[in-house]
Amino acid sequence: MQTFDWIVVGNGLTGAALSYELARKGCSVLLLEKSVDPESATRYSYGGVPFWSGTSDLLRQLCHEGLKRYQALPDETGWSPEYRELDLVLTVDRDQDPQPLCERYSASEIPPVPITSQEAIELEPQLNGEAIAGALTVRHGHVHPMALVKAYNRGLQALDGQIIIATVTGLVRVGNRVTGVTTPTQAYAAGNVAIAAGGLTRKLLKTAGVKVPVYFTYAEIVETPPLTTQLRALIMPADLTRSAIESEATEDDTDDLWEKPNHNIRPPFLDAGCVQFLNQTVRIGQISRITTALEPHLDAETGENTIRSGIAPLIPALAKAPGDWRACRVAFSRDGLPLAGAVPELTGAFVFSGFTSPFALVPAAAVHFAQSVTGETSSVMEAIAPQRFVSQL
Repeated sequence: MQTFDWIVVGNGLTGAALSYELARKGCSVLLLEKSVDPESATRYSYGGVPFWSGTSDLLRQLCHEGLKRYQALPDETGWSPEYRELDLVLTVDRDQDPQPLCERYSASEIPPVPITSQEAIELEPQLNGEAIAGALTVRHGHVHPMALVKAYNRGLQALDGQIIIATVTGLVRVGNRVTGVTTPTQAYAAGNVAIAAGGLTRKLLKTAGVKVPVYFTYAEIVETPPLTTQLRALIMPADLTRSAIESEATEDDTDDLWEKPNHNIRPPFLDAGCVQFLNQTVRIGQISRITTALEPHLDAETGENTIRSGIAPLIPALAKAPGDWRACRVAFSRDGLPLAGAVPELTGAFVFSGFTSPFALVPAAAVHFAQSVTGETSSVMEAIAPQRFVSQL
């Protein structure tokens, strides 16, 4: 049986980036993914790169270094992630005061600036100015999520890394060492295993008897075919509900609920927004629900109607646009920072998950991960290591 230096589980953004950066450091890498076209958080994301949003030296460093990786990837891999910059328009509801929202973003490296509803329309002519009191705006990065994954995959394969479609069912544990993974048809051996499986990360590590504080929301969007309607900006609410709810969902009084199957921790909520890609398709979102069920019962018709009712007042042209309802798990951590590094209590087991702003943070974090496991020290890895939660596990 062939033994790899690294097995990386999950071919979303996190797994694709990590496997490539490990291969760039000379490691033999096997990347495993359960599906050719997985219904992942990467697949159904907006693809936004909030390089402006760093609120600490650590986050600003990762954002800056991530932009350099986006610039380098086309030459390195022969494929473009379609990186560009556009206006982010953060809408303010008619009954909201923009000032407290401005203060919420004040710690960002480049805080969004308040604009009137008319100024918002100038940035996005499809926007209905009567539906908002105004907006905040800032320049914002954007990529095509699957073009980015393809770039990383091409780079991995050019470095002799392997990609195999197989569902990972568990980790092979011998004493306190992880020596590989199992699939329905065979086992694969490796010196190290990195779980980069988004919302499934917690479940997979539990097969080795380890608990990690990676959680997930279940997100619902509507994805359209190419449209003749032209959007210039990425639209999101300034009062973004998801971040606050994620924080509440991991507090001490709710953390134990994550060990209970099929438990609805918070009711679903809608953050109405949309973005158009260079291929003219549009993603409209999003409903988020925090539930411990890995496969919750979701009503597609209800979800789609809710999403459309949220976007219709803002962008009337999208109210009846053709499109299909989609859903996926979206991983997050309990402190807003990712979990990246060695899993406490196990040798050879690593995690790379829980990124709240993955397209801004993952590219650079993957570089630091690969550097740290091949002999280089990294203050970044010390800050985002799972070890910081040991006393809580």
